[in-house]
Amino acid sequence: MSGSGYLELNGIASRYGATQVLKDINLSIRAGEFVALLGSSGCGKTTLLRTLAGFNAPSSGSVHIGARDITHLPPDKRGMALVFQSYALWPHMTVDENIAYGLKLKGVPRADIAAKVSAMQSLLGLQGLGGRKPQALSGGQRQRVALGRALVIDPEILLLDEPLSNLDARIRLTVRHELRALQQRLGITAIHVTHDREEAMVMADRIVILDAGRIAQQGRPEEVYNRPASPFVAAFMGAENLLKLDGFVVGDRFVLSPGAVHAAGGVPLDGRSLASGAVEARFRPEAARILATLDTATPEDGMTFRGEVLAVTYPGGHWRHVVRTGAHEILADAPRACQPGERVAVHVGADALFLFNLAEPASASSLPASRA
Repeated sequence: MSGSGYLELNGIASRYGATQVLKDINLSIRAGEFVALLGSSGCGKTTLLRTLAGFNAPSSGSVHIGARDITHLPPDKRGMALVFQSYALWPHMTVDENIAYGLKLKGVPRADIAAKVSAMQSLLGLQGLGGRKPQALSGGQRQRVALGRALVIDPEILLLDEPLSNLDARIRLTVRHELRALQQRLGITAIHVTHDREEAMVMADRIVILDAGRIAQQGRPEEVYNRPASPFVAAFMGAENLLKLDGFVVGDRFVLSPGAVHAAGGVPLDGRSLASGAVEARFRPEAARILATLDTATPEDGMTFRGEVLAVTYPGGHWRHVVRTGAHEILADAPRACQPGERVAVHVGADALFLFNLAEPASASSLPASRA
């Protein structure tokens, strides 16, 4: 077993024909935990969810709930419920009939079904809609019906396959908070597939980021956001600005060498796995601060770049600038708008500057004597 969790995935691999989709997935999920599987299209997150649900058989590895091995059990024997992206409601059935569908398949007595459906309507705010067909419901109401159908059978684990992606932006914000509050109130274990970074951040106890069928990083939302473990994770979590720099380790700091368009800088190592040599620097537009003038004394921590404003837009709440710094263009936000053609300095603080080595670490003998 890979851990002491309630739901355990051990060495899960999956393939479609000759294509390897999942590779050595080890994941331990606690009872009552809300876990978001996050990643771009094709990373394997939906395949992993379908493997959990029993719709895909892994090519290797095992799935356990407690001491029970469910690897080869059919979907209806796993104690799980899946809410599909499309909701998959029966169009010829009413709200009541859709919610009751799983209970009828289980042979639950009619009186018990009516009581459970009524309780689920109250829980999800569907009172008075029991006789309607799905086409007479809003997107948010359909989502609640699909959720009610999943929850009414009292599943041990709730699987969510991008259930909010078909909702418009305003409704999605409301429903994501309702779903999270409901999960916490019921204490149910939930695994949620999404490609929406913000959705994962606000809903999950833990985020698991997948890349090319492997777990790239997992941790609490604030850990993954503030301490990305790789350039891929940093970029996926919004740090899409990219610059190539050089630096060297001095004591407990990584010192960034000055260049044609940037001053010297540095960051505390603070657990960063960095070696002297070329590094890839990534940061988010909102982490970049445009300084008032080029003559302003630049802070020692972090990095300061000089450049020219190429374009300015207003996405709301701040002004976003495209700044050309040498051969690169970066995005930087500011509370005021600079003018295209204006020369500016852009500072990124040490805590928001994510550095990753590009090449093999330089040997100690190759470092300048003055820096050793």
